[in-house]
Amino acid sequence: MTTDIFFQIVTPAEALARLFEHLPGIPRSQHIGLDAALGRVTAAPINSPEDSPAFARSAMDGYAVRAADTFGASESLPAFLTVDGEVPMGAAAERPLHPATAQLIHTGGMLPPRADAVVMVEYTQPVDETSVEVLRPAAPGQHVIQAGEDLAAGDVLLPAGHQLRAQDLGVLAALGITEIDATVRPVVGVLSSGDEIVPAGSQPAPGQVRDVNATTLAALARQAGAEVRDFGVAPDVRSELERRTREALDTCDLVVISAGSSVSTRDMTAHVIGSVGKPGVLAHGIAVKPGKPTIVALADGKPVFGLPGNPVSAMVVFGLVVEPTIRRLLGAAPGDDPPRRRARLARSLASQTGRIDFVPAALHQRDGEWWATPVLGPSNLIATLVRASGLIRIPLDAGGLPEGAWVDVEPF
Repeated sequence: MTTDIFFQIVTPAEALARLFEHLPGIPRSQHIGLDAALGRVTAAPINSPEDSPAFARSAMDGYAVRAADTFGASESLPAFLTVDGEVPMGAAAERPLHPATAQLIHTGGMLPPRADAVVMVEYTQPVDETSVEVLRPAAPGQHVIQAGEDLAAGDVLLPAGHQLRAQDLGVLAALGITEIDATVRPVVGVLSSGDEIVPAGSQPAPGQVRDVNATTLAALARQAGAEVRDFGVAPDVRSELERRTREALDTCDLVVISAGSSVSTRDMTAHVIGSVGKPGVLAHGIAVKPGKPTIVALADGKPVFGLPGNPVSAMVVFGLVVEPTIRRLLGAAPGDDPPRRRARLARSLASQTGRIDFVPAALHQRDGEWWATPVLGPSNLIATLVRASGLIRIPLDAGGLPEGAWVDVEPF
């Protein structure tokens, strides 16, 4: 697409739909060990190779019993059972349980043959070394985890497109799965632009500011599951911005350029992005505040984004269009809605119809309720990011929200 679409505002969903039409549906995959699998995305479903647990085992410390031997037991009339030894931990329980007997068992111990329940130790009273009183009846299956109760062999353990968490890795290890097929992490190139921007480790001269976005956007990309390469700060010289953009496209799967995306004669990002590959710019301008002058593009199969230079705007837009694209390249299932805090609005907020407004807010409690106080100020004031607990989303055509209205505060 050419520059005749510049600043024809579309919703974030429409911009993504235009982009996703061109992206491949099946990502590349690689074989990795569990030690490298945290945060990776499964390339194919993972099935359980065996029943879990593999044997019936106790869920409590107590005594393995035949439930029928405890029926009617109470504190005033306990069931009297002979203790026939102890179930060994980490070994097979081979000695069958005879009528009117019990075997001492610990959590995770294998249920002995003919036992069908476990009485918690709290509901027993030792008589001597060879006998015990049971003070409550046990039902068949009580406090027993049956073989295959958690998973049966062949069950789908994890679907394709699942981003692996610590608990997922633990379950895989429990089943003896030590290697998996995961999608390849997309490499995200981060490029800042602007004569006024200097690297974070530099001392700014008068009129200059340190680069905030390179750090925050790189962190957000890694958090989404990507690898990151930093391409520094390009000056406001078209040839240099184009050179660095092409360099990033040569070695990365997705490129994010911050600053230089507003409608201005000195901002050339849209023209550079439109020149580095086909079809070029798909959307220039999305219906959100902050973040309206956003560019969504495709350069010869690789997504390219031009984000506003203001830190709050850049973070908002990243969550709306860049993170979903990273997940798409990962082959990840659509993400769950982020956790939100329901709160009352501490002051009225104006909003323009036809766009989605995001307002930073601080949360506090008052009279047992959560309240959200807007943290107002220009989107280039970085302290806003620290003072805010999250963002209030004002819907597309809400026309503002009154004080006291219930709102959802999304985490930054």
